Amino acid sequence: MGCDGGTIPKRHELVKGPRKVEKVDKNAELVARWYYCALSQEKLCRPIVACELGRLYNKDAVIEFLLDKSPDKTPMEAASHIKSIKNVTELKLADNPAWSGDKESIKGDKYDDIQSARFICPVVGLEMNGRHRFCFLRNCGCVFSERALKEIKSEVCHKCGVPFQEEDVIVLNGNKEDVEVLKKRMEDRRLKSKLEKKSKKCKAAESASQQDSAADCPGPSKAKSGKDCIKSSSGEKRQIIFTKSSADNGNSSVPGKVNKASSTTKRSIADSEEKSEAYKSIFTSHSSAKRSKEECSNWVTHTAYCF
Repeated sequence: MGCDGGTIPKRHELVKGPRKVEKVDKNAELVARWYYCALSQEKLCRPIVACELGRLYNKDAVIEFLLDKSPDKTPMEAASHIKSIKNVTELKLADNPAWSGDKESIKGDKYDDIQSARFICPVVGLEMNGRHRFCFLRNCGCVFSERALKEIKSEVCHKCGVPFQEEDVIVLNGNKEDVEVLKKRMEDRRLKSKLEKKSKKCKAAESASQQDSAADCPGPSKAKSGKDCIKSSSGEKRQIIFTKSSADNGNSSVPGKVNKASSTTKRSIADSEEKSEAYKSIFTSHSSAKRSKEECSNWVTHTAYCF
C-alpha cells in the first residue's frame, strides 16, 4: 500500500529540481580524439591521414567511406566535408622511443598510461597525447608541436625542407575557434580552385575556336596553289579550283570569274613580252654604239702608224 510508516521519503525524491549537467571526462575525450579514428572509431594505425579541419582518420576508413555509393549510406558529420582523397593529407609522424606498445594483457592486469603517446614532436620532443597543441603542414604532411613552430620560426619545413606559408599550417584536434578559422580557409581554397579550373576551360575553348577558324580560311600558300576562298551573300564559303584544261580552253564552273582570271594572265604575258623586246633593242643599240667607237679608234691608230 505504501505510506504506512515503513519508509520515509526524502525531499529530493518528492521535489524534482534542475538536472545536473553531465561532465565529460577530459581524459576519455582526449583518448577518443588522439588515439581513435574519427570516422570508424577504431584505433589509429598507419597510414594515418588528417583532413583540412585537423581531424585524424585511418586511411583505409576514408577510402571505404568514399567508395560507398549506396543509398543506405549513413551520413557522417566527421567526414561530410571530405569529397575525395585529395581533401586529406597523409601524416609523417615521428615514433616515440619511450612507448612500449599496445600489447593487450590476457589477464587484464595491464595499466594503460594515457600520458605516454605513440608519436612525438621531432624538434622539441613533446608527446602527442592531447596535452600539447600539435600542427601539420598541408604541403608535406610533417607533424610538429605548436611550440616548435613558434620558437624556431622558419618558412621551410624543419624535417624535409619544403617551403610553406601560414595558411598551410593546420592545427590537429583544435578547439571551436580553430575549427571555424580552418573551415573558412578550406572554403576559400576550394572556391579559388574552382575559378582556376573554369578559367583554364575557357582558355582551352578559345584556343580551339581560333585553330578551327585558321583551318577554315586558307593562308597565302594555299591561295597560290590554285584554290580561292569566296564568301557568298549568305555567308557560306566556296572554293574554286583552277586547272590547266580550264585555263587553256576557257571553260569553268564559274564563267565570269574564270574568264577574268584568264584575261588578266594573257595581259600579263603580253606585257612581259613587250618589256623583254624593249630591253633587247636597248641592249643591241648600246652594243652597236660601242662597236662603232672601237672601230673608229682602231682606224685612227692604223692611219697614224702608216704615216
